[in-house]
Amino acid sequence: MENLREIIDKFFITDNRWHYYLDGLGITLRVTVGALLLGLVIGVVVSIVRSSHDQIRQEELNPPARFVFWLLDAAARLYLTVIRGTPTVVQLLLFFFFFLQNVDNKATVATIAFGINSGAYLAEVFRSGIMSIDKGQMEAGRSLGLSYTVTMRKIILPQAFKNALPALINEVITLLKETSICGYIGLNDLTRGAQIIGGATYEYLIPLLAAALIYLAVVMFFTWVMGMIERRLRENDRR
Repeated sequence: MENLREIIDKFFITDNRWHYYLDGLGITLRVTVGALLLGLVIGVVVSIVRSSHDQIRQEELNPPARFVFWLLDAAARLYLTVIRGTPTVVQLLLFFFFFLQNVDNKATVATIAFGINSGAYLAEVFRSGIMSIDKGQMEAGRSLGLSYTVTMRKIILPQAFKNALPALINEVITLLKETSICGYIGLNDLTRGAQIIGGATYEYLIPLLAAALIYLAVVMFFTWVMGMIERRLRENDRR
């Protein structure tokens, strides 16, 4: 049985193998943060389209506006159905080999693929948050002379964000863990870095355990940050 010093030397020190963990973690965080930002934009837009279609009475719209609304809602539904109904790894491979085959930066490809995937789930998270707001809030805003867009932006969305925050935290954690499949397109993320070390040493247990502990530490950090934001928002509500 190897002692701790030999394990550290074999799996971390020799040939500067710790670089695989550090560089891999950097790529994992880069892809996660980039995908989250893209997913937030997509999720907010799609959730507004879906919730607006459900809330606005179609008979109040003129025929052209009604058609545009129907078209946007149909596109949003198709997007949600396709993205949530297909495996993430298949979507990643499709983007790498077909849709973004001319993009040389693999991290960019992964960021876009995961961002579009995350956007579908965030859209439903935000939509549930919007639909949880009492309809009287919208009516109150409109009665004050605010437009639908202004009412949604200044009254509905801030409250919806607070309601959706716990589900948003779960999506961030899920997104971080899903990036572990980046190795399928040859991107040296944290998981692939551990696999490379395992291949060099012919022992996979320690490198994979080290990667798992790093993932766990990052997840715990994200959970702590999100929990702190949630507590801060609750304190502001009490004031």
